Amino acid sequence: MRAAVVVFPGSNCDRDLAVAFEAAGAEVSMVWHKDSELPDGIDIVGIPGGFSYGDYLRCGAIAAQSPICKAVAAHANRGGYVMGICNGFQVLTETGLLPGALLRNAGLKYICKTVGLKVETSDSVYTAGYTAGDVIDIPIAHHDGNYFADDATLAELRDQDRIAFSYTDNPNGSVSDIAGILSANRRVLGMMPHPERAADAGHGGTDGEALFRALTGALITA
Repeated sequence: MRAAVVVFPGSNCDRDLAVAFEAAGAEVSMVWHKDSELPDGIDIVGIPGGFSYGDYLRCGAIAAQSPICKAVAAHANRGGYVMGICNGFQVLTETGLLPGALLRNAGLKYICKTVGLKVETSDSVYTAGYTAGDVIDIPIAHHDGNYFADDATLAELRDQDRIAFSYTDNPNGSVSDIAGILSANRRVLGMMPHPERAADAGHGGTDGEALFRALTGALITA
C-alpha cells in the first residue's frame, strides 16, 4: 500500500503521520505543496496537522488553493482515499471534500491534551479496527477545532452513519460533540484528534494504532 503525505509550509505533524503509516506497513512518499501531481500508484493521501501557511486568513484556506490540493481533490473525486488530521481536516473542509467548517474553540484557547473519543461507526476502512461504541484515548492540539455544520448537513451525517468519532467530553464546542466525519463515499476522513500521536507505546498510548493497521490492511487487500 502506498501513501502520500502532503507537506505545507507550517506542517509539523508530517513526519509523525509518515512514521505511523510506515509502522503499519505502508510505503510513504512525502509530497511538497507546490507539486502539481501526486506520485503514481498512491492509494491514500494524508494531510497532516500543523499550521499550514501560518493559519493566515482561515485555517486551511490558503493550503486548499495550493497546486497539490487540486491533485488531492482529483484523487478523491475519482474514488481515492484521503485522510486529514487536525489542520488537514480544516484543509478538507476548505476544499469542499468534507462538509462543515472548523471554528475557533468555544473557550478561545489553544487546547493540547489527551481526550476520550467514542467510535461512532466501524463501517469504514479507517474505523474497521474498532467496534462502534469503543472509547479510545487520542491527543488533541488545536485552537480552531470547533466543528460546525448546519442542521441539514448534520442530519445527513447522522442518517448516513458518517460521524466517525465524537468526544466523550467536548473540549471545543463542536456541534453534536463531533470529532471526525466521513465523506459520502466513506473514503475521505477528517478528524481533529491526532491518532498518529497514539500509535506507538513510546507515545504513552497506542489507541490510534488500530486505525492505521485497519487502513493499510484494507487497502493492501483491496
